[in-house]
Amino acid sequence: MSRSTSLPVFQTVLAGVILLAGVHFVFEAVQGEFGLFSRLDAETEHERLNAEYEALQADITRMENLTLRLSDHYLDLDLLDEQARSVLGVVRHDEVVLR
Repeated sequence: MSRSTSLPVFQTVLAGVILLAGVHFVFEAVQGEFGLFSRLDAETEHERLNAEYEALQADITRMENLTLRLSDHYLDLDLLDEQARSVLGVVRHDEVVLR
């Protein structure tokens, strides 16, 4: 009789352990370190960093263009005049400055 009563208890405990393990694995699959929510956060971060990268690439391209236009090989006189006026405050003698 002792043997027959321990079998249902063992099956109940085993079912409980299996159920808890299943709940644990489902929880980890959704909220764990490598779960669904972590993946969504990583994808959002990836998109944000790509947008920031593209903005930085545009700035680099703009700066390379300005640098080229002020280089020894190619000198854009209009850009040089604009830079001299804004940075140094240079004004020609026949100009009037309004502030």
